Amino acid sequence: MKRGLWLYPADEKGNSLVASPRRCQKDYNSMKGGILRNIADRKRLKEGAKEQAAKLDPAIMITDEQLKEYVNDVFRKDLRSSAYNTFKMVKDNPKMISAYYNFVNAYNLYKKGESSYGNICCLSLDKAEDLLREEKRRKYRKKNK
Repeated sequence: MKRGLWLYPADEKGNSLVASPRRCQKDYNSMKGGILRNIADRKRLKEGAKEQAAKLDPAIMITDEQLKEYVNDVFRKDLRSSAYNTFKMVKDNPKMISAYYNFVNAYNLYKKGESSYGNICCLSLDKAEDLLREEKRRKYRKKNK
């Protein structure tokens, strides 16, 4: 039996129950019956990443006013202005625009009722900040060579 995190199929909201096939006979029977999925399974992880990218990577441009509304809807007050400025900066940079697209697409999915995409909105801000930090490092290294 492989180690990993075993989950039952997702319900209509996308939530899954954790299973323990090593400890519980019912979970073990479900695993043997093919009902459970191991989220540490590399093949399935790659398939899931492709599906996720297909949802989050399409290019969508919105106005700055809409961006401000989206940011105000997702982030708490003390993060709103910095998040808005960060997304505006990555929107103007072709190497970093993927974080902007991820935010806009995740927000649209979140508004359609897929609540787990609210977390991806926040993760896209982290991605944007990381990309900006990396760009600063590159510029600093070139300057000091």
